[in-house]
Amino acid sequence: MLRVLVLGGAGFIGSHTVELLLNKGHEVRILDSLTQPVHQNGGIPAYIPKEVEFIRGDVRDRQALGRSLENVDVVFQLAAYQDYLPDFSKFFHVNTVGTALVYELIVEKRYQVQKVIVGGSQAVYGEGKYNCPVHGIQYPSLRPIAQLLQRDWELGCPLCGRKMSPLPTDESVVNPHNPYAISKYSQEMIALNLGKRYGIPTACLRYSITQGSRQGFSNAYSGICRNFTTRLLNNKPPIVYEDGKQLRDYVHVSDVAQANMLVLEAPVADFHVFNVGGDNIISVLEYAYLLAEKLGKDIEPLVPGVFRFGDTRHIASDACKIQALGWRATMPLAKIVEDYIAWVSEQSHVADYCAEAEKVKVGFITNY
Repeated sequence: MLRVLVLGGAGFIGSHTVELLLNKGHEVRILDSLTQPVHQNGGIPAYIPKEVEFIRGDVRDRQALGRSLENVDVVFQLAAYQDYLPDFSKFFHVNTVGTALVYELIVEKRYQVQKVIVGGSQAVYGEGKYNCPVHGIQYPSLRPIAQLLQRDWELGCPLCGRKMSPLPTDESVVNPHNPYAISKYSQEMIALNLGKRYGIPTACLRYSITQGSRQGFSNAYSGICRNFTTRLLNNKPPIVYEDGKQLRDYVHVSDVAQANMLVLEAPVADFHVFNVGGDNIISVLEYAYLLAEKLGKDIEPLVPGVFRFGDTRHIASDACKIQALGWRATMPLAKIVEDYIAWVSEQSHVADYCAEAEKVKVGFITNY
């Protein structure tokens, strides 16, 4: 039995990880700030098991974090700021500095933490990996706004300009191009380097687009499933940016939680980074049609030809590295969508949060 601290344990991925930990007989403590928009009423969610020790506090709060780290064997750092408003500094205060403080306190207080597991993001890849028919593998930069204004959506080879084919992206090359992604990569660098320096086994996981029950649907700045679902439930068409042919990959939260357990129990995972996802790749437009079908809505997606500067064109993960340790995604995309819809249908009120988001004009929103 291990004593496990889950930072952000009342959140989406955190709460599912907590359940698995309890099922395996571990003692669990949660530190969570319960802030909006993730937690609308500010109270401890009903799905948090009673046997969990709950500390309300912010991962940036030295006193609260220090108290939560006392007498624990393992730390899951799943606390993150991931809204897509122009709060540039907050991404780094929460995601980067909060993670640094975990290691700072472990070293300063000589806490006997045996392992730290950091929840990262596929966003660190930016545009990811492509193949040029002439120059081979390329990792292109952000598409310039002049190109997007011409509605020229696909990426050209940085060497010859020829259109390239997207490939699943492995862990070897990162190219973050927005504040959230940069903060998540710097979080990884802090965790892996301080972990090695001070002998604290550490593993980082880069989650693909994760979906399932308990996923907050009031944050319209991320989550294609919640954005499209809330509009369809309000009898409005999903708004599809560019031409809708952007590729994304999706993973169910239960599979993500299983990946968390795997790296916890596998010493070979220490000081490595792993992609989690890659099995459910689909275009944005196809996703919109799938959701409408599952919701029984005869509503065509709206494809106005507009774009959001900073969006990734195509991204899908290559998960061979974690698959070599025995992890497999078990949930097909249709079931992922059905599970999310079932959870949303239990909620008392689902507003069109996308309409509210459109009132805030931002120019760097990341991928759905």
